[in-house]
Amino acid sequence: MESGNKNTRRLPRWMKMQMPKGELYSKVKNTVKEYNLNTICTSGNCPNIGECWNHGTATFMILGEICTRSCKFCGVKTGKPLPVDWDEPNRMAKSVKLMNVKHCVITSVDRDDLEDGGAAFWAETIQKIKEENPETTIETLIPDFDNVKENIDKVIQAKPEVISHNLETVERLTPQIRSRAQYRRSLQVIKQIAESGLVAKSGIMLGLGEKYEEVLQVMDDLLEVGCKVLTIGQYLAPTTEHMQVVEYVTPEKFEEYKTIGLEKGFEFVESSPLVRSSYRAEKHVCSH
Repeated sequence: MESGNKNTRRLPRWMKMQMPKGELYSKVKNTVKEYNLNTICTSGNCPNIGECWNHGTATFMILGEICTRSCKFCGVKTGKPLPVDWDEPNRMAKSVKLMNVKHCVITSVDRDDLEDGGAAFWAETIQKIKEENPETTIETLIPDFDNVKENIDKVIQAKPEVISHNLETVERLTPQIRSRAQYRRSLQVIKQIAESGLVAKSGIMLGLGEKYEEVLQVMDDLLEVGCKVLTIGQYLAPTTEHMQVVEYVTPEKFEEYKTIGLEKGFEFVESSPLVRSSYRAEKHVCSH
């Protein structure tokens, strides 16, 4: 890999993002700070932070802000995590109520240092939010928990409306960008979610060197295990130390993938350059 950052070249016009601002944006920002919470919106440098926060929504990141894995696409810090903060679920539940969040999205760092990967903490967080906010729907974007079924089941039993687990990329490129997770193992996680009766969701990034046929194969693999919702977005390298962008995929190609995905059988497909896993997540709460 070249040491220079290819992302220093001018971004295509369709990758232009709005600067985050506005009254609701400030309210969410202040609430997150006041309750000492983490969001993937900031930790992951999400391009939609202005749009989402101005709608009064945020994707919360639990179990700290230090991940035990070092994936080549992710901007979250890697290292030795701090001890688990068991008061965090209470603070999050209160902040969701304060922000009047109608659909709450939760993700986490990987916690391979914990015996259950943090599964019990996940369940506690979902339970506290539901107790404090009975009308709020919840989407969880979970790690693979090394495909330990009893740990995945802890999240399932907490009954969030949607459980998402991202494949991130096509099978061929997975070993290059994911430090521990495996493509086929992730499919098994999604299969367990789907078989529980909850909405199963996944997402991939484009621009890493994947081929057209490989993207279609991802769709087929996800549908085979029962995935109902797919998000497709453009990869952007967080720093020069991360995997660099191979291609900026055009909006027209993203729209083509959306059409194909819906024709293949997904209930929802969000596909455009600035789409991220939780983008317009409230639309993905389906009734089954």
